[in-house]
Order: sequence, then C-alpha cells, then structure tokens
Amino acid sequence: MNHAAGQSGGDKGVRFPSWIAILVGAAMLLEWAVFLLSGSVPEARSEPIALSFHLAGELITALLLIVSAIAVLRAKRWGRPLQLLSLGMLVYTLIVSSGYFAQRGEMAFVVMFGIIFLLACSAIVAVVKASL
Repeated sequence: MNHAAGQSGGDKGVRFPSWIAILVGAAMLLEWAVFLLSGSVPEARSEPIALSFHLAGELITALLLIVSAIAVLRAKRWGRPLQLLSLGMLVYTLIVSSGYFAQRGEMAFVVMFGIIFLLACSAIVAVVKASL
C-alpha cells in the first residue's frame, strides 16, 4: 500500500490507532518499571520463572505496539499487519491482567484495563477499516 491508497500518516484512520499504540506501549513499559523498582510484584519471589515469561510477553507487546505505530505513521508497508498483531497481543494481555487484578480485588486496575480494552478494540476496527 502507498500514500495514495490511504497508508499516509496523515490519515485519521491511521493516526488514532498509532497514537493509542504508542501511548499504551510506553505506559506498559513505565508501569512495569515502577512496579519492579518499587518491589510491588510479589511474584518476583514466589513465581520468578512464571513472572519472567509474563514480563517477556508484556515487553514484546509494548515494543511491538510502539514499533508498529511508528511504522504506520511513516507509511511502511509492513506497519499495519504488525500493528494488528500488536493490538491483538494487547487485547490478550488486557484480559489476562484484568483477571489477575480482579482476583486481588484491585478493581481500579480492572476498570483501567477495561477502558484500554475498548480503546484497543476501537483501534483494531480503525486499522481494519483503513486497510479496506
């Protein structure tokens, strides 16, 4: 796809999901840095292997969100497929993370993840529509 076919970074259907992806990806990195540096991740001691795998998935998701968004904004042909993949990864992690915090009774996180879930689903729809 090229600029004439709607791949331009100026296209609203491209900008919305890209900025959502950049903001959420950066927030994920920041959130994990704060949690880990503050020592507020009990699984670091109780389940270090499981946490390592979980962190790898979260880190890959965050980085792919950011990389794919930049690629889409720069009209790279591979940007949209990668953005759909990363947004799908985000939806999965939002569902899993919501369950974790719901189990702990931390409903503020569940609500926050629910809002981000709706934004992510809207971003997926925007990417698909822009690709048609």
